Amino acid sequence: MARFVARAGANLRHVASTGPRRRARGNITWLSSGSARVSVYAGVDQLTGKQIRLRETVAARATRRETEREAQKVQTRLLNQVDDRRSPRTEATVNELLDRWLDVLDIERKTRAGYVSKIEKHVRPTIGRLAVGRVKVETVEGLYGSLRRCRDHCRGRKFVQHRTEREHVCDEHSSRRRCAKDGESSAPCRWCERVCRQHVCTPLSAGSIRVVHAILSGAFRRGVRWGWISTSPIDQVEAPSVPRPNPAPPSADEAADLLTEAWKDPDWGTFVWFTMTTGARRGEVCGLRWNDLDLSSGVATFRSSIGQIAGVQWEKDPKTHQHRRVTLDPELVEVLVEHRGRCDDRARAVDTKVRRDGFVFSPVPDCGRQTSPDTVTQRYGRMATRLGIRTHLHCLRHYSATELIAAGVDIRTVAGRLGHAGGGATTLRTYTAFVLEADQRAASALAARRPRPRRSLSGG
Repeated sequence: MARFVARAGANLRHVASTGPRRRARGNITWLSSGSARVSVYAGVDQLTGKQIRLRETVAARATRRETEREAQKVQTRLLNQVDDRRSPRTEATVNELLDRWLDVLDIERKTRAGYVSKIEKHVRPTIGRLAVGRVKVETVEGLYGSLRRCRDHCRGRKFVQHRTEREHVCDEHSSRRRCAKDGESSAPCRWCERVCRQHVCTPLSAGSIRVVHAILSGAFRRGVRWGWISTSPIDQVEAPSVPRPNPAPPSADEAADLLTEAWKDPDWGTFVWFTMTTGARRGEVCGLRWNDLDLSSGVATFRSSIGQIAGVQWEKDPKTHQHRRVTLDPELVEVLVEHRGRCDDRARAVDTKVRRDGFVFSPVPDCGRQTSPDTVTQRYGRMATRLGIRTHLHCLRHYSATELIAAGVDIRTVAGRLGHAGGGATTLRTYTAFVLEADQRAASALAARRPRPRRSLSGG
């Protein structure tokens, strides 16, 4: 019986020794220099299926035993790092993370185009090839610092900045483009102005850097949610400061000159007048339809907007995704009635009718096609240049807001007409200087009407 028990115990020991072994999570390899390389298993890459290992080299100490003790400490620290899930769980690059993030991102088309432009220009060439888990706080802050110095990432290099990637002659006129000064014309040569020049560093604006920060923050936050990384380094990066709004509306005299010049073409003058009065965005004015106007009641309803990227146009919701009604003054209603009469006359001339859902400002007789937002911006810019006024189309929106505030209209009403979200917070933040000016006038008006107490003279 004793012999049988002894034989069974031996068999059990044999099975235990030949059974499956647990994989070693880390190992220490000795190098010829006497240093020790520590390697710790950190899981499997979710994208490539390859093993992820954390590695660190320990420099040789006075004795091999001291080096071994230090290597064991490093191994323990790396194992704890894996256990605490602070190690990256993928070797994917920032480029791959951005691609996946853009695939699932649900934003407006023009906003997406702006994000893609910033990514291609400023993120991919700089940190795009880095592994997601190796991006550190100082890496991102260093990127922001370089953008504040130069938007072209020149890093101090001197080079000729060409205006086109096509083959061209940048130091002399070509046979097709001769300088106007060589002929009888005294007009300036546009080819001379466009000649390629030595690069001059131009910092990226604070607003654009903030957009880059928003892109990285959103992508890395999604990476944490997907399990690619455990923490986002962007959360510890100091966000770029918010640019201080500085609206520069045209003065009353400049607005009068612009409107007088625009009225040489009544259709164009109506567009400028309407934009100046309502303070609507250019896309909202271009997207306004005749069935959005109630001329008998003097009300315009903005339900849609026209977006444009290069030559592609599409109809979309207004910026705040909310329809809004704006009251029109009697003089503007009269101008719009005359504009509708001209549209009807043009339609009858080609044996057609203005569509009920046609666009108020349209280049075709039946008003079935909207006016291009880029076209009106360029036309307004050329008009302002002829008059010697430094302004652009969006400044008419600022003009409307500042005039309303100066007239004593409350902020919530101004915000409602402009379509600002936040109950007037955006309006107040943008036009603080003009609100203070109106408040000072209000204080002066109150002081003028305030009764004064009868005070006895001192010493009397």
